[in-house]
Amino acid sequence: MHAHPSTLTGTAARSVVLLILAVAAALPARTQTGTAPMVLTLDRALEIAAKQNRDIQVADQDRAKADAQITEARSGAFPQLNVSGVYTRNIKNAVMFVPPNSLINPTDKTMTIEFGSTNAYAATATLNQPLFNFRVGTALDIATTYADYADRAYQVTEENVALQTKKAFYTVLLARELVRANREGLEVVRANLENLRAQYRQGTAAEFDLLRAEVQVANTEPLSIAAENALLLAKNNLKNVLALPLDQEIDVQGELAYQELEQRVLEDRRREAIATNASIAQLALQESLLEQNISVERAAHYPTLDLTGAYMWQSQDNSFIFKDYLWANSFNVGLKLSIPIFDGFRASARTEQAMVDHQKIVTLRQKAEEGLRLQIQSLELRMAEARKRIDGQVRSLSQAQKAVRIAQTRFSSGVGTQLELMDTQVAMTRTQTNYAQGIYDYLVAQAEWENAVGRQR
Repeated sequence: MHAHPSTLTGTAARSVVLLILAVAAALPARTQTGTAPMVLTLDRALEIAAKQNRDIQVADQDRAKADAQITEARSGAFPQLNVSGVYTRNIKNAVMFVPPNSLINPTDKTMTIEFGSTNAYAATATLNQPLFNFRVGTALDIATTYADYADRAYQVTEENVALQTKKAFYTVLLARELVRANREGLEVVRANLENLRAQYRQGTAAEFDLLRAEVQVANTEPLSIAAENALLLAKNNLKNVLALPLDQEIDVQGELAYQELEQRVLEDRRREAIATNASIAQLALQESLLEQNISVERAAHYPTLDLTGAYMWQSQDNSFIFKDYLWANSFNVGLKLSIPIFDGFRASARTEQAMVDHQKIVTLRQKAEEGLRLQIQSLELRMAEARKRIDGQVRSLSQAQKAVRIAQTRFSSGVGTQLELMDTQVAMTRTQTNYAQGIYDYLVAQAEWENAVGRQR
């Protein structure tokens, strides 16, 4: 006979619970949707972003468009062959005027002779082959340079997305550390509250101290909740950068830690930054494009020479018996020379505009180079400042943790005060927060510095 669950002894019930917990612990973690969370390290996040980020996909489409533009530019050097067909319904046929007193018109008045049929058909094949056109070769050069420009733009997007990914990843790590710090602070004040409740029941603590402890817990709990919400938002932001669904659970693995860059590395990369920065290189390619555009506009002053040809079939008949139609054909070839004489100064004005655009981008590139040097210097100062804050907080962190333990012991022994305990707890939480914030600031500044010098790791 089987025992009813309600008849299980306390020991047996605890054994069942422990067995269930052991089985659950052995199983992989599952989300509400039944799928395991996606494990994300920094390298894995960078890999996903490089494949799925929307900005990178758009930049890749721009590269495909640039390749198509090269093909379009080449088409100007190839022969252009066109075939056309025309059907004409002559509502009133054309006429030919015959002067008077002629062999055909012996009268003294001009007469007309109608010719043609009501239905007319014509088919034409035309050929045009450029023999000399300065714009064609320049356009091909521009298209090739634009393809390089699109490749460089893709690289800029890749580096910017890598920077966004790093910052989003570090933000999750920071938010997670702040959640831990606030939870530890909340545990301290809750333990203090439970201790005071016990003392109050025994008559060794004042009601005022108990109320003050309850208020402290009430004030600390929202901070912990806000930190957890910030962690959720940080994870959602990371998902957005990686183009992951918002309902996809992720398990971010990593710790807030930094490795200081050597002074030699800083100096070497700082010197090479102008040559390795992708944005500067993109501006240089844009400068080359606009310089070539000057040649295109100047080409409007040059003559062009084309080989032309045409073959035509035509017939006129009203019977609609197409197999009996009489078709006449003609064929011609020739050279077409076009020499620009005067266009109202249009070509000169467009050339001048192209020269201004080119000079403008030269100035913008110079400004960008100066701004890059300033940005690198600023980021190095930010790293140095964050490193000093980290060093200071490392010393303060162990002291704050020790102070909390001493305050808890003193308060439990009736020697210390509740205010002393509260102050040490607040100081510990603030120190943990400042320490995590310092590492985060260093990592973000380092990522931005690597992006600026064009050496993303």
